[in-house]
Amino acid sequence: MSTINREEMPKAENLLQPLEELLAAGLHIGTRVKTRDMEKHIFRVRPDGLFILNIGKTDERIRLGAKFISRFDPSKVVVISSRLYGRTPVEKFCELTRSLAIVGRFMPGIISNPLQPRHTEPQLVIVTDPRADFQAIKEASVAGVPVVGLCDTDNSLNGVDLAIPVNNKGRKALAMAFWLLARQVLRERGEISSDSGISQTVDDFETKLTAITPKYGSED
Repeated sequence: MSTINREEMPKAENLLQPLEELLAAGLHIGTRVKTRDMEKHIFRVRPDGLFILNIGKTDERIRLGAKFISRFDPSKVVVISSRLYGRTPVEKFCELTRSLAIVGRFMPGIISNPLQPRHTEPQLVIVTDPRADFQAIKEASVAGVPVVGLCDTDNSLNGVDLAIPVNNKGRKALAMAFWLLARQVLRERGEISSDSGISQTVDDFETKLTAITPKYGSED
């Protein structure tokens, strides 16, 4: 534990959402693996070996990510999730922010090959998990397109320009993360006031397993 750069958890009143709600969603729960890239975002390690992310860092990066995302033409922002639990959060985020969702298997060439049937030329790419979405990151990097990534304790930041430290494997965690990010993007754009909410709930952002329909190929 002594090797981890620890910081105090932030005060609840300084967060985008009450601390107990963020903890209940598991936003802070990492994996039993940590990379050097993510070490600075880790708060502590539990007795069972799970690394715990600093909620304050997550909150800070969601705010920073929203500011960055809001600078781009919404139609030129592509949000990607190859992971099953990221599908509904990504679709809801894109519905609210008017961005393009690509869920399920990412077909090679979508960004890099103009002859690919689903080819798109984004100005910004957002990925749910850099490990699962490595092909999208690779193509974005070659095209010179910046990447925002939701990154867990076991992720490498290779090719990721702005990392949001968060549990990117939990169903409730991903719902909360994309809900917060969508609300903050709308606030940054001035589409809602700085203290306004959105009509959709966190539950609306959560992937319901019985309702999943593959869109871009089968789940890996």
